[in-house]
Amino acid sequence: MLSFAEYTALNEGTHPAWVKVTVGAMVLKVRNLSTRIEREPDPMKQNRLIAQQNKLLAYMGGSGVAVSAGDKQLLARVGKSA
Repeated sequence: MLSFAEYTALNEGTHPAWVKVTVGAMVLKVRNLSTRIEREPDPMKQNRLIAQQNKLLAYMGGSGVAVSAGDKQLLARVGKSA
């Protein structure tokens, strides 16, 4: 497992540092939401938490597509919406 400093210093590809930091923060939020979903007894609250989790996963996927495709316009849009 990499430390946070090692993760942000990776030079694989040409991923901007803000993408690495943003996705790392989203991963932590997704993990937190997973824990909260598992512990929540109310199905309505679970659904709201799952919706939040899906939104974060969509942003993460969008940023991955934008970076791998080299689409700077899409990358800017994903960065603004996250």
